[in-house]
Amino acid sequence: MPKKLTRAAILKSCSLREEVLNIPEWGGNVTVQELTGAERDAWEASILNDDGQRDDDSMTNARAKLCVRCLVDDEGALLFSQDDVNQVGALSGTALNRVFEVACRLSGLTSADMDELAGN
Repeated sequence: MPKKLTRAAILKSCSLREEVLNIPEWGGNVTVQELTGAERDAWEASILNDDGQRDDDSMTNARAKLCVRCLVDDEGALLFSQDDVNQVGALSGTALNRVFEVACRLSGLTSADMDELAGN
């Protein structure tokens, strides 16, 4: 039987999964890190309008919005800020999609979650 966790043990276990990914379009490797719960909520909120619905404006740069929250350096610090979303969004769609798919998988974002966010 697995050990029953305490509050302290749960709060202490804050390691996030990472995956190194080759992006030939950018000429090298990047590290993609899973989102925390708060980061996932913030990303989901960033792709919805003020009414909590999806529209064309709120979905602008949805992939870039996730990528800037998940691309980290060797120490786990974010490579980009939210101010970089438009610049990152102007990069190769193929490269962004590759990072986006890994970020979704690491962060537990399923196709059902994406359908729900897309309003399907």
